[in-house]
Amino acid sequence: MIPDRGRTNWLVVMSKAPRMGRVKTRLARDIGAAEALRFYKTNTKSLLRNVGDDPRWTCVIAAAPDVAAPETGFWPGEMPRIPQGEGDLGTRMDRVMKTMPPGPVVLIGCDIPDVTDTRIAEAFDALGNHDAVFGPAEDGGYWLVGLKRFPRVPSVFGNVRWSTDHALADTRANLEGARVAQLETLPDIDTGDDYARWKQSHGR
Repeated sequence: MIPDRGRTNWLVVMSKAPRMGRVKTRLARDIGAAEALRFYKTNTKSLLRNVGDDPRWTCVIAAAPDVAAPETGFWPGEMPRIPQGEGDLGTRMDRVMKTMPPGPVVLIGCDIPDVTDTRIAEAFDALGNHDAVFGPAEDGGYWLVGLKRFPRVPSVFGNVRWSTDHALADTRANLEGARVAQLETLPDIDTGDDYARWKQSHGR
């Protein structure tokens, strides 16, 4: 249940229930399902601690699968949760953008260890004078997308080649004529090489 707070900033975290073999499947092929699951759980909990309880926005979990939305064992019990619904990633993100209450919406996933409250604040600040904002990932995708959603909610996720180095460019192509801001590029942890570089850079 999403709280009725009028027009506000909404941070929506797209999150899967932490089930073996169902999260970080590309990473699991390189480092094993158990280690990939451990990374996912650790990173998700750290992310929600960092950005989940900030007065500058309201954080909502968009859960998958839909039956997991009411579960309380993994996500913070006080954090509102909604189901992602059916369809590919673009369909699910479009649904969230169009069904959230009034106010700017920023979407993030649980794959980027370097997401901080400062970077989320930068995204909402950018939406003050832009129609959209992206946080690019090193692999050609993006770790954040936000829309002002005023005076309308544009459809921006169609015809996007997901999980390729074209994802960001394809999405931006759907925003022709819009004012688009871009944040810092961050590494996405999708492969064993990504994981090894991240561990080395963080002294793990």
